[in-house]
Amino acid sequence: MIKKVLILGSKGMLGQELVCVFSEAGHKVTGWDFGDIDVNDASDTREKIIMLHPDVIINAVAYNAVDLCEEDENEFEKAWRLNAEVPGELASVALEIGAVFAHYSTDYVFDGEQRSGGYSEDAIPNPVSRYGESKFIGEKSVAAIGGRYFIIRLSKLFGMPASSVSAKKSFFAKMEEVAREKGAVSAVDDETGCFTYAPDLASATYSLVLDSAPVGVYHLVNEGSVSWYEALREYFRIIRIDAEIMPVSGASFTRPARRPKDSTLCNTKRPALRDYREALESFANRKESGSGHIVS
Repeated sequence: MIKKVLILGSKGMLGQELVCVFSEAGHKVTGWDFGDIDVNDASDTREKIIMLHPDVIINAVAYNAVDLCEEDENEFEKAWRLNAEVPGELASVALEIGAVFAHYSTDYVFDGEQRSGGYSEDAIPNPVSRYGESKFIGEKSVAAIGGRYFIIRLSKLFGMPASSVSAKKSFFAKMEEVAREKGAVSAVDDETGCFTYAPDLASATYSLVLDSAPVGVYHLVNEGSVSWYEALREYFRIIRIDAEIMPVSGASFTRPARRPKDSTLCNTKRPALRDYREALESFANRKESGSGHIVS
């Protein structure tokens, strides 16, 4: 059965992959981004979604300027609105029209102090930053509404550059630029977690929302828990850049927001996503070819 799917944040790094996956599977996809809808306007958002009446709503909109919202009250208000309040409002509309609702959260809802192999989906969050707090409240808001909802936690998203005006480049793309310009980069080696390749997450989201999976929290990340330094070293090996990578402590950077030391997410509910090294290979190949399509 063809589903009518609404993707919010459709021009973001993840949103553009979601549009591709659902469209290629034959579903009727509507993508809204900045200029199409202002999710901060709850009344207008509700009206537009009800008129569209999708079967599936996927919220890929978020505020992710982790340090900026830690030290700036106006920015924190923006983060709170987008991350804490809007998800619950969208979940409410989804419940009203009987739509499946998928919302993305983050490993930053955890404090990083767990040392027993990572966080499972039922681990108790304890954010150590304002950003993490806003995302955790968003999770609670969605769960409180109920209905057919999925809260999907990801970590260290990377992929092809987004077309959105507010888009940021992924960690690997930024470090590659610096390395080619300066011949050396620094990368944090005392913060550990999982990386998430946007096309892999989009495909896993597709399977999740169209399966008869139980509602609740899911961890969808690529396999392999590593530091920023270890992952970057692997990426440079793949793309054959002869640049020095200097391992440094996270404390050596001026970052207002605390980061969890080990935010490894354990996927105990769904088929495992491929190893992050395989995902990096695909990313490198796609980047080199300039392909606008998902490369597996």
